[in-house]
Amino acid sequence: MSSFVVALDVGGTSMKGGLVTRSGEIVLAERRATPRDEGPAVVVEVIRSFIADLAVAGGGTPAGVGLAVPGLVTADAALYSANIGWRDVPAGDFVPLDVPVMLGHDVRTGGLAESVLGAGREVSDFLFLPIGTGIAGAVILGGEPYGGTAGWSGEIGHVPVFPDGETCACGQIGCLETYASASAVARRYSARAASPATAEQVAALTLSGDPLATAVWGDAVEALSLALATYTLLLDPSAIVLGGGMSEAGRTLSDPLTDRLRARLTFRDAPPLRPAALGVNAGMLGAALLGWRAAGIPDAGAAWS
Repeated sequence: MSSFVVALDVGGTSMKGGLVTRSGEIVLAERRATPRDEGPAVVVEVIRSFIADLAVAGGGTPAGVGLAVPGLVTADAALYSANIGWRDVPAGDFVPLDVPVMLGHDVRTGGLAESVLGAGREVSDFLFLPIGTGIAGAVILGGEPYGGTAGWSGEIGHVPVFPDGETCACGQIGCLETYASASAVARRYSARAASPATAEQVAALTLSGDPLATAVWGDAVEALSLALATYTLLLDPSAIVLGGGMSEAGRTLSDPLTDRLRARLTFRDAPPLRPAALGVNAGMLGAALLGWRAAGIPDAGAAWS
């Protein structure tokens, strides 16, 4: 058996691919653009080319291929992605090689990596919550991502937190994502200030006491506390692991969120908030675990450090 798998984390803007050994060593990592504006068929061809090039760089045929992709996905097919536009793409269509392949949802695959290698490795049940352009979560139960009946588990970004609030892009009213995602924080501040700003800039302005930024940031923290209180009461997680661009605000986010979550959970302790440990490599490392599972090595990663 080959000493490496090809792992690919496919996003709406870019994809990160690499060669990962059974012991967890990333021996090669590269990025390529995701040409979603050119249509889903072109994206599939770019993925095939990327996988072929990585295999050549590794000097041989990989033991398997793991792909983390957005949207509705099973281990055998990418069923739907609004961001990329594909429908019902079999796993084998992504791979130009005669090797086993396994697909995973991008956020759940990142959660798997955090469970095996990162901030969740010492607990069996937690929520992995990357907060970026949008918000989706990975429900980790017994150390494994839970996909739900049809693969929609973890859509915490579309939990309505303010029933009389703003309309979300999904069509619902008052969704968490509409208030607490990085894009929402930037949009809501920019509209009030009549000046463009990023979420990172809003966080810095909040820290300096800017009233407009403080109000927008406060809405985001309030929305998160409402959604996470509900999640905690339903599933009693050992921890909540925060990732994505918003988590880079550090204690500017975690301190007020911890305080509000504790205040809401009046009769029980709040789960600890932990920063994600793997950063931009989470999706690719999770995809590597899928690749080794496809190759018949389900315990790859057990000794990764």
